[in-house]
Amino acid sequence: MNLASQKNFVALYHSGIYADPKLLDWFTNEYPKYCTRKLDMGKSCIRFKNMDDIPYQLIAELSGKMTVQQWIELYEKNIKK
Repeated sequence: MNLASQKNFVALYHSGIYADPKLLDWFTNEYPKYCTRKLDMGKSCIRFKNMDDIPYQLIAELSGKMTVQQWIELYEKNIKK
């Protein structure tokens, strides 16, 4: 995970969302329960235009969904050639 402050938004990067379709589905289904604004997402980034709209509890849950070891295994299985 990574956090970046851009000119017009704060971006949260989570490579696991990009690599694991189940995790992406879970996140997109849970997001409306925590935030009233539309989900603004790229491949692995989630953009927040207003700091008050960041669903910190959801991000905490997302952080615990994938361990470093799980990410390494997923990377080696699907991405690494």
